[in-house]
Amino acid sequence: MYILPKTIDEVVDHLEKIVSDAVNYNNRIGYFASLYLRVTKEIRNKINAGYFENNQLIEKLDVVFANRFLEAYNRHKDHEPVTASWRVAFGSTNSWPPLVIQHLFLGMNAHIGLDLGIAAATVSPGESIGKLQSDFYKVNSILSSMINTVQKNLATIWPLLKIIDWLAGRLDEALASFSIEIARDAAWQVALDFAKIQNIKEQFDYIEMRDNKVSNFSKKLYRPDFLLSSLIMVIRIGETGTVKTKIRKLTS
Repeated sequence: MYILPKTIDEVVDHLEKIVSDAVNYNNRIGYFASLYLRVTKEIRNKINAGYFENNQLIEKLDVVFANRFLEAYNRHKDHEPVTASWRVAFGSTNSWPPLVIQHLFLGMNAHIGLDLGIAAATVSPGESIGKLQSDFYKVNSILSSMINTVQKNLATIWPLLKIIDWLAGRLDEALASFSIEIARDAAWQVALDFAKIQNIKEQFDYIEMRDNKVSNFSKKLYRPDFLLSSLIMVIRIGETGTVKTKIRKLTS
């Protein structure tokens, strides 16, 4: 039986194990897991530095949030049902065509689009959800600050990205940050909506409704229209390295 972590240190240990297994077995879920591990370590550093208004609550949120991914990962590994959003993300790891960045987006879409708001409302239900907002938004600033580092790691996998990054200057970082803000705002709205629901069946129905919406967007990310798919295929051919080396580059 899988035992879920209870502290952020345990979350880091579990994520490190997933990344290690992904390297050993050439599992593309290691792309998202390595990014998630990097973000979790940075949030842990911020908690230890007293960065948040309520560091204890943010650690609790981090653990509840992470456990939604960890539980989904282990259920998928054991061939048990998972949410539709994670089913698309996990299913894509068996396919060659998706780019590394597509795998990252699919993981983030499932985790931020569905899991984050639910986790936030779980640790701060009802009227208490408002007390979480300031720290919730501080997490976004941490993600934004890490964009450039992640971009450099992606450039080692797809060398042409270095040229595009140089030509675009700070524009691509600004666009990525803007996208994160959109996802964050949507997740916060989910938190506000879910925090108001007390009835268990209504909670289940809300999660199912949100999951369907997020998974439909995931399907578009995974299999876009013909023109975009053709462009992705050209870019995919330019990606260098095996699954194992790509994961290692993302964690470097």
